Amino acid sequence: MIKVLAIDDEPLALQQLVAYIRRIPFFELCGECMSALEAQDILEHEVIDVLFCDINMPDLNGMDFVRQLVAPPMVVFTTAYSEYAIEGYRVNAIDYLLKPFGLQDFQRAALKVKAQYELRNHEVPSAVGAPAVAGGDSEPDNDTFFVKTDSRTVRVSVSDIRYVEAMSEYLKLHLEGQPRPLITYLSMKKMEEFLPDTFMRIHRSYIVNLLKVTEVNKNRVIMGPDEYLPIGDSYREQFENYLSNRILTK
Repeated sequence: MIKVLAIDDEPLALQQLVAYIRRIPFFELCGECMSALEAQDILEHEVIDVLFCDINMPDLNGMDFVRQLVAPPMVVFTTAYSEYAIEGYRVNAIDYLLKPFGLQDFQRAALKVKAQYELRNHEVPSAVGAPAVAGGDSEPDNDTFFVKTDSRTVRVSVSDIRYVEAMSEYLKLHLEGQPRPLITYLSMKKMEEFLPDTFMRIHRSYIVNLLKVTEVNKNRVIMGPDEYLPIGDSYREQFENYLSNRILTK
């Protein structure tokens, strides 16, 4: 069972959070707190696997509370303010639930927690952001690499990447067959250097898998329905040269 601590200074919100926790078969509710200071006391006396923690609380907010923990458990933040999402990734939150959230959203977060819990209790690869090595004397596998996302270490297949999007200090990896991108703390320069020549940077914020481009329309690259990526002036010549070498004419 995954030991859970619920923290929220609003009684009704805490009551709802506790009710959701109790509906998850692999969760064991070990406490419910109305302040970070109360939660701190529980953490000093009991092993907790995951915190479901509100951010906006008096005395000590949830983000600062998690930062000051020496060995923090897994964390899922809950808040009514979406601007905290990026900040949540910086403290390695497993997930971020925007209030008001329903049971379905909570169940998705619970499954992320379960996956991370299982990883932490088994041997996982230590290399992050580098090619995986199949064996001691074998060559690196350049078709896959690992990234950190939501406190997980995830294998990514290069061929599955449709495009990469810059987002402040983070990258969004848009993958084939995945409705939501992976978000990881990484620079565009590092990603551009790693990816093979089937990828091209077309804008300061976008690297595309050239094999996934479906159409080019004026100043935009079309990756699929409702996915239009701009071509930046600094990258236009390189992209047009690539395109002209692959256009069939009479």
